[in-house]
Amino acid sequence: MWGLAAGFALTALLYASVGFGGGSTYNALLVLADTDYRLLPAIALLCNLIVVTGGTIRFARAGQVPWRPLWPILLLSAPCAWAGGQLPVDKPLFVALLGCALLLAGLLMLVQQEPKAEGTPNPLAWIGIPIGMGVGFFSGIVGIGGGIFLAPVLHLLRWASARQIAASASVFILVNSLAGLAGQLMKQNAAATPAAIAAYWPLFVAVLIGGQIGSHAGVRVLPQQIIRTGTAALILYVAAQLLWQRFGG
Repeated sequence: MWGLAAGFALTALLYASVGFGGGSTYNALLVLADTDYRLLPAIALLCNLIVVTGGTIRFARAGQVPWRPLWPILLLSAPCAWAGGQLPVDKPLFVALLGCALLLAGLLMLVQQEPKAEGTPNPLAWIGIPIGMGVGFFSGIVGIGGGIFLAPVLHLLRWASARQIAASASVFILVNSLAGLAGQLMKQNAAATPAAIAAYWPLFVAVLIGGQIGSHAGVRVLPQQIIRTGTAALILYVAAQLLWQRFGG
């Protein structure tokens, strides 16, 4: 458990330093540790909530959250995340979906670019709404917040400034993690009972510590591009491990 906790702390540190929660990698680490896959989404979503709550509060206090264009995405994606969280999937499909999600996330993080201008308006910004709904639904199924998929799309659309997109991704992860967790806990005959989840308390402490270090000091120690590249490399490595476990054995 303590070795797994160390991996969770490192993941939280890296993801928090670039504005994400780390749910996809928490899930992957739990799969590789042979944890009951029915518990994975709930544990990962709780870890997400621990990591992104502080960042969301800081972004909101700084006035960086573009609430007006973000509300439609949140209002429509949250029910999709809740519905996805209730969808039952077997372990082979879960591992395959998670591996593919990590592979896509790592590639998106590598190619993500900053907006060329602060707050450049984009008449196609509404496309973020259906994309947010799709990301929310998929996130609910596999137990992630989805910000790691949404942020690169918003950058591509020139949806807002770099800081506003980071703030939006943080709020998106928070809202969809809550909705997805509610869906997971409402499954019939769910294995993710409060007692079963509480047994993994060292992981929650680990992401709290790692997330605080990452959000406060991670970006100041190394340039953000270096952190992003290192995080993407970690994601791709774990994705390869999962996909090999699912299809290579």
